[in-house]
Amino acid sequence: MAQKINPLGFRLGTTQNHHSFWFAQPKSFSIGLQEDEKIRDCIKNYVQKNMRISSGFEGIAHIEIQKRIDLIQVIIYIGFPNLLIEGRRRGIEELQTNVQKELNSVNRRLNIAITRIEKPYGHPNILAEYIALQLKNRVSFRKAMKKAIELTEQTDTKGIQIQIAGRIDGKEIARVEWLREGRVPLQTIRAKIDHCSYTVRTIYGVLGIKIWIFVDGK
Repeated sequence: MAQKINPLGFRLGTTQNHHSFWFAQPKSFSIGLQEDEKIRDCIKNYVQKNMRISSGFEGIAHIEIQKRIDLIQVIIYIGFPNLLIEGRRRGIEELQTNVQKELNSVNRRLNIAITRIEKPYGHPNILAEYIALQLKNRVSFRKAMKKAIELTEQTDTKGIQIQIAGRIDGKEIARVEWLREGRVPLQTIRAKIDHCSYTVRTIYGVLGIKIWIFVDGK
């Protein structure tokens, strides 16, 4: 009873695909997994260092990694490319160099491509980052959630649920607050649902943000 399962893993093979595509022997599987983590961390750190201070957030929806014998292909799905490297061709080359140093791999080439997302606020990672920025600026959590739902409604989604947990508004006792708009059928496997879990550090402590977006399905 009451066992939690990740909505993305629950739908793998039906409406959800893996974000990493590669094959490895059981002995070297953990090494490949650590490589993926290094690549994603290095990209996010680079974006945080080079993004505009006024914007305040990264805008990365997700990062896909495809590995072959002699090539590592990384595709960054980003909502606001002008925050990263628009008008700066050397930005991708600099990013590639940083990731190559982190991996310390001589035998394999690294290729990084950037794909722009048409409706960024329809992706839970970007939306969670927006809410986190509002909470850091001491905006009321209800106001932040309602504004996020308004932004999502412009992207033609069928439903959204937002949950914030922790010492909300600096209260001594931690609690969970949530808000839902439209349908979010979590138990229907054919329903395509995007999900993310995001942590934000505030002056009161760490808050957890979870977002479920019902994109499409029957």
